[in-house]
Amino acid sequence: MSRYPHPSSIQGPPLPEFRVGHGYDLHRLEPLPPKGKGQPLILGGIPVVSDTGPIGHSDGDALLHALTDAILGAIGSPDIGQLFPDNAPENAGRDSADFLAEALKRARKQGWLFCNCDCTIILERPKLSPVKEEIRANLAQLLDQPDTTRINLKGKTHEKVDAVGEGRAIEVHAVVMLAKGLS
Repeated sequence: MSRYPHPSSIQGPPLPEFRVGHGYDLHRLEPLPPKGKGQPLILGGIPVVSDTGPIGHSDGDALLHALTDAILGAIGSPDIGQLFPDNAPENAGRDSADFLAEALKRARKQGWLFCNCDCTIILERPKLSPVKEEIRANLAQLLDQPDTTRINLKGKTHEKVDAVGEGRAIEVHAVVMLAKGLS
């Protein structure tokens, strides 16, 4: 038995509910054609100048993939791979903003409101500082958030350790908070 009362047993106005979701994505990076099979690097819907790009079935936007999974996880929904399989022809080259829009639609249908997100892109190169604010602004638009302080974005390196540190992969973590029952 819990030491704390269940929220439904507390007298007074109903308490809001909160959910946290974590999303993760990793894509192998390869040189762009003709030297390799890498796709143009896109992060948060923004093209990023790079001589390498992700290998992926859709547009390979690891940031939007992680953010989509974070929202889906917070609402207890199937993950991005279940909803948008990488062997489905209709997902080949697909804009990852479509995946995020579907996750938001599912969350809203259940009555959840987006509160904030905190995202970390781990990439040895290129440096993200020149496009960081553009990515944040685009994420705010995709998430229908006029307050960009609700969108946090960090760029990190992997200190030349493993595939990410050697520039052969990109890794992204995203955490979101959703709320229900706010007045």
